[in-house]
Amino acid sequence: MAGKEQKPDPPNVFHNPFSALRSHGLPHGKAEVTTPRKNRGRVEIRRQTAHRGGKTVTVITGFVGIGLPEKEQLAKVMQKACGTGGTVKDGRIEIQGDKRAEVARILAESGFQPVFGGG
Repeated sequence: MAGKEQKPDPPNVFHNPFSALRSHGLPHGKAEVTTPRKNRGRVEIRRQTAHRGGKTVTVITGFVGIGLPEKEQLAKVMQKACGTGGTVKDGRIEIQGDKRAEVARILAESGFQPVFGGG
């Protein structure tokens, strides 16, 4: 087949200009943006049994600058995490049972500074 001429390669229409770039030394996956949580204030966590028929209730007080809808949303998250009931009364959140550790963790994740008080 000495008589046949070689055809030049057709131009690559689908040439990727970024194919020569390498990712060596770059972090893998999504870049995680960490924003410092703002301090939303100090809240007090208490365990109460008085006037409740001997039942223990975890009471969170001292919220500053948040409204009733946000307190109700926070109470709902706490109830789900603790597996118990609860309510928002007179500007405070009440969770059934002695759930101070779980409540403190949720409050800290939300930017509050939880402080244990009372008994």
